[in-house]
Amino acid sequence: MFFEVIKNNKEGNARAGLIKTGHGDIETPIFMPVGTAGSVKGVHQKELINDIKSQIILGNTYHLYLRPGIPTIEKAGGLHKFINWNKPILTDSGGYQVFSLSENRKLTNEGAVFKSHIDGSKHVFTPENIVDIQRLIGADIIMAFDECTPYPCEYEFAKKSMQLTHKWLERGITRHKKTKPQYGHEQFYFPIVQGSVFKDLRKQSAEEIANKNLPGNAIGGLSVGEPEDEMYEMIDVVNNILPKNKPRYLMGVGTPANILEAISLGVDMFDCVMPTRNGRNGMLFTINGTINIRNEKWKNDFSPIEDNGNSFVDTQYSKAYLRHLIISNEILGAVIASIHNLAFYLWLVKTAREKILSDDFYSWKRSILKNLNTRL
Repeated sequence: MFFEVIKNNKEGNARAGLIKTGHGDIETPIFMPVGTAGSVKGVHQKELINDIKSQIILGNTYHLYLRPGIPTIEKAGGLHKFINWNKPILTDSGGYQVFSLSENRKLTNEGAVFKSHIDGSKHVFTPENIVDIQRLIGADIIMAFDECTPYPCEYEFAKKSMQLTHKWLERGITRHKKTKPQYGHEQFYFPIVQGSVFKDLRKQSAEEIANKNLPGNAIGGLSVGEPEDEMYEMIDVVNNILPKNKPRYLMGVGTPANILEAISLGVDMFDCVMPTRNGRNGMLFTINGTINIRNEKWKNDFSPIEDNGNSFVDTQYSKAYLRHLIISNEILGAVIASIHNLAFYLWLVKTAREKILSDDFYSWKRSILKNLNTRL
């Protein structure tokens, strides 16, 4: 993987970078819309490209493995061809999904035995077959199999979990080196830092991960219920250890404010279901603050959703109309809200990059955070 830091903001650790993959370039900081099962819910691929300006999307190994199944994806020529997407894809290893099935899985040193949430059938994930599965899916960036600890958890539990993640990483690296990409493009393997909210464990895990000298590094196990201050503290600890010449990916985070704070701490890549999930439920993110479109106050508000002249979203729909669609459970309402929120997230990271390049990131962040944390 080619990664270059184009500019470090003169203040703090925020940086603008460039990742090159076989399916195109990615300008960082970047947000990745979540296409769990090969689809960003309610959003067409042409809208991802033309309206949302997405440079990369995320797929999930667990869900794709169960449906449509790896044989179908392989016959299609990989996930890119199966979903008609010619830009980069990152796949999560499925570890978070497996470990969230606490009553339907058994964890061993070998891997995880679990029951499908769909039909109860039994399956096994190991560090090795997770590499094989992601190879066949065909993602440009594939993730190591890890254990995501819950919050809160005891120190000894977090320590054993971290040690297991490190052991699995060794096996995954070996498998990745012994196998080849399936579809003619490179597939880069990212390890994941764990350690819950324990500073010494995070430091130990980050050092272990950094020593592997892999193409990029991820930070997992955060945004699982811990206070925001603790999340930021763990990010800071980890990013002071992870190499500066490799992209840093914060998994599953988060709100617009979370993303800006993490960018200020040196994170380059993000994903989260929040823009689409919240959008389907009537929550909209805007420059002026957060809107619950279900509220009565919007019933006769015929102004555009983003009503301050910004061009990053389609503003032809009014708040009143969108409220009507959401209240009526019309599918179009979820589509409009999802596209709006994703476009806002992509605008946010694009603007953050522009502000880093002009050395204005921190003053801009301080000014916009006041709005982002406002409920309209």
